[in-house]
Amino acid sequence: MDIIFLRGLHIETIVGIFDWERVTPRTVVLDLEMATDNRKAAVSDAIEDALDYDAVSKRIVAFVQESRFFLVETLAERICEVIRDEFKVPWVRLSLNKIGAIQGASDVGVIIERGVKPSHG
Repeated sequence: MDIIFLRGLHIETIVGIFDWERVTPRTVVLDLEMATDNRKAAVSDAIEDALDYDAVSKRIVAFVQESRFFLVETLAERICEVIRDEFKVPWVRLSLNKIGAIQGASDVGVIIERGVKPSHG
């Protein structure tokens, strides 16, 4: 199994349970790891044979910017669903950081893994 990663993706969105959070966009930061098999792309040297991380990034940015979830847990779950369903990724690990959500803490958020990590055979 190979992993494509995307780290430090900053996106403005509405997320939170408090009234002020429902009207004031805030930054969430995503770190993604996505299982793939790079061998076909490595041989062909063609983007069509690769997991296109630019396409994944653009789709996730658009999705998160448009979302209006109350909980980061829900947002994280839906992001993983988009990646797995639309890009046929068998396993994804997502860290979602809601910067400044807790006074005195630099970072707070969730880390989730969805799917099954394939093994190379």
